Amino acid sequence: MKGRPHLVAALPALACLVALPFVFPQGFALSLMCQMGIATIFALSYNMLLGQTGLLSFGHAVYFGLGAFCAMHVLRWAGGSGGGGAWVVIALPLVGGLGGLIAGIVLGAITTRRAGTIFAMISLGVGEMVASVAPMFPALFGGEAGLNANRVFGAPLFGITFGPQRQVYYLIVAWALLAAWGMHALTRTPLGRMANAARDNPERAQFVGYHPQMVRFLMLALSGFFAGIAGGLSAINYEIVTGESLGAHTSALVLLMAFIGGIGQFYGPIIGAVLVTFLQTALSQYTHAWLFYFGLFFLFMVLEAPGGIASLVQLHREPWRQGLLRWVWPQYALAALPVALTLAGLIGVVELVYRVAGGVEAGETSWKLFGNAIDATRWQPWALALLLFAGGGAWLRRAWSGVAWQWKMVLLATARGKDR
Repeated sequence: MKGRPHLVAALPALACLVALPFVFPQGFALSLMCQMGIATIFALSYNMLLGQTGLLSFGHAVYFGLGAFCAMHVLRWAGGSGGGGAWVVIALPLVGGLGGLIAGIVLGAITTRRAGTIFAMISLGVGEMVASVAPMFPALFGGEAGLNANRVFGAPLFGITFGPQRQVYYLIVAWALLAAWGMHALTRTPLGRMANAARDNPERAQFVGYHPQMVRFLMLALSGFFAGIAGGLSAINYEIVTGESLGAHTSALVLLMAFIGGIGQFYGPIIGAVLVTFLQTALSQYTHAWLFYFGLFFLFMVLEAPGGIASLVQLHREPWRQGLLRWVWPQYALAALPVALTLAGLIGVVELVYRVAGGVEAGETSWKLFGNAIDATRWQPWALALLLFAGGGAWLRRAWSGVAWQWKMVLLATARGKDR
C-alpha cells in the first residue's frame, strides 16, 4: 500500500460507492446515481476522442445507441427463451460494447480519414444519417416506440434478479469501475501516447513511424466499444431503447459533459457527467427554465474556465500542496455572499419573466417560495429581484477584484516555491 498511493486514495471512494444506496435509499436517488454511472462511462469514452486524440465528434451517440440496441435484442432473445437469467444481464454490457466496436470499425474507416473540422462535419453527417435511417427499419430499431424488454427472467444468481434498482446500481458501478480502469490504462499504452502525439503534431507522429489515420481509427473503434458498454447499461437500466439514443441531442449532451468537466484531465469528464446528469434530472424537477440555466452555466464555463472544472481543480492543486491557499479562502468567503445575492436576483428575474411570458401552464403567474406566494403580476417581486441582481452584481465586482489580486500573490509565491 505504501508504494501505491492511487490505490490507497481509491479505497475510500470505493467504500462511498458501496455505501451510497444505504445513505440514499430513495428510488429517485438510486435512479439518479445509476444515470450518473452510465453517463460517466459515456463521457470518458468521448474524451478518448476529444481529449486524447483531438477529434471533435458530433455523432458519438451512434455508438452508444447501436450498443444499446444490440444489448436490447439479446435481452429480448434471452428473455423469450428464459435461459441464462442474471448471467445474461451481467454480460449484456459487453454485448453493447461489441456492437459499439463493430460500428466504430465500420464508420471509423470513413470518418477518420481526416481530422479537425472535416472530421467534425463528417461525424455530424454520419450521426444524422444513422438517426434518420433508424426509423426505416422497425424490426431492428422498433420504430417510434423503440424496443423494450424485461431484465428479470430466468433463475436468480445467489438471490440476484436485477429487479430491485439497488442491484442494478451495483452492476452499473462494477462496469463503470472496470471501464474507467480500462480507459485509464489505455492512456499509458503506446497507442494512448501516440494518440496524444497525433493530436498535437500529426506530422511528427508520422515521422517516427506511426500513421495518424490508423491511430485515429483505433482510438475511435475503442471509444465506440466503451460507448457501447454505456449503451448496454442504459438498456438494462431503463428496459427500453428508442431512436433518441442515436440522435444529436445525446451527442450534444456527452460533448457538454466532457467540456464542462474538462478534457485536459482524465477525471474531468467524470465530474462533468455527474454534474450535467444532476442538473438535467434534478433541476428539471424544480423549474421549467432549467435549460436556460444550463445554457448560462455552459456559457460561463466557456468564457471563464475553458479548461473545465478540472482546470480549476488543477489551478488550486500546487498552492494547496504548498499551503498557500489559506491566503485565498478569506477572499472566497467575502465573495460568497455577493455571489449568492446575484444568483438569487438572476433566478428571480428569470422565473418572473418565464411566468409573465407564458412559459408555464396558462394562468400560472405565481409560485410558492419558502411557503410564501410570489405573484409575477405585482411590482414588488420584480423590484426585489432587480435590486438583488444589480446590487449583488456591483458588490461581486468589487469583491472579485480582491480575489484576483490575492490570486496573483498566490501564483507568485507558488512559482517561488517551485524554484527552490
